[in-house]
Amino acid sequence: MDYLKHVKNRFGKFVMFVDRATPHCSKVTKAYLDANKDTIRLEYFPIGSPEFNASEECWRQGKYHILSSYYPTFANLKDTICSYYRTKRFNLDIIKYLFR
Repeated sequence: MDYLKHVKNRFGKFVMFVDRATPHCSKVTKAYLDANKDTIRLEYFPIGSPEFNASEECWRQGKYHILSSYYPTFANLKDTICSYYRTKRFNLDIIKYLFR
C-alpha cells in the first residue's frame, strides 16, 4: 500500500504490471484500487508464467551469481544479497517481457 501511494504521488495516473502475490490481491489493496480507479490500474501477469515478469529474470540471475558461493553464516548471505541487488544493473529489455 505504501508503495502504491508513493507511485501515485510521484506519477499521478499510471498502469502497473504485477503478479498475483497475496499483497497485490488483498481486500485492502482492492479497496484502495477501487477508490483510485481513475488514476491507478493494475494489470496482472498470467498465472504460472514467470517468463512474462522481468523481475523473475533478475531473481534468476541473482540466484545464479549469489548461490554459487559458500557463506559461513546467514548474516554473510544476507549482506551479499543486499549488496548484489543494490549495486547490480540488469540489462533487460522490458518491452520484450511486456509484449510476449
